[in-house]
Amino acid sequence: MDRENKPRLLNRLSRIEGQVRGVARMVEDGRYCIDILTQLQAARAALAGVETELLKDHLGHCIEGAIVSGDKEEQRRKASELIQLLERSAR
Repeated sequence: MDRENKPRLLNRLSRIEGQVRGVARMVEDGRYCIDILTQLQAARAALAGVETELLKDHLGHCIEGAIVSGDKEEQRRKASELIQLLERSAR
């Protein structure tokens, strides 16, 4: 993980955590379903943004490092990890 990116990602995750707690309060308070669903969509979009940043980070450091290293086994391992991740997200 990129050390420069880590504080920014943690900050985003903290905001998402607060957002999810807010959704729980909305459910507890019996708020209107559409309002709750809207907030859930926003939280999901925020998580997708963090996921995208982490994926970019992985591609820019881990996978690029394996390619530059010339180590075929490491390249295969990193490619396999990425393929498994994409297969899980496609389900």
